Amino acid sequence: MGLDDLEVHRLAKEFSNEIWEIVLLFNYFEKDTVGKQLCRSADSISSNIAEGYGRYFYKENKQFCYYARGSIFETKDWITKLKDRKIISEERFSDLDNKLNTLGKMLNSYIKAIGKNNIEQK
Repeated sequence: MGLDDLEVHRLAKEFSNEIWEIVLLFNYFEKDTVGKQLCRSADSISSNIAEGYGRYFYKENKQFCYYARGSIFETKDWITKLKDRKIISEERFSDLDNKLNTLGKMLNSYIKAIGKNNIEQK
């Protein structure tokens, strides 16, 4: 099984690409302030999953997944700010928030599986 087979990683990449497309439509000020931060936090989700996957020790993999989970919460904060500042609609916010909730659940399942796989291998 490779990184491309991890559904949580694939969905996280798709999500960050969706965020990229949204931010491209922002005006200069929106892009320069919240847009850049939002892209960084969304990109960080899949990047941390990938970096953890590439680590040799399962504990390191889990640690990077915890970073990815933190990035999910950071991204939630940024999309809430976008909604509050009327940069995105309530509907768009709800859609993005639901996707982040799904990613969070999948990531938590993956984190649990990392520990179980290590125990089963002993």
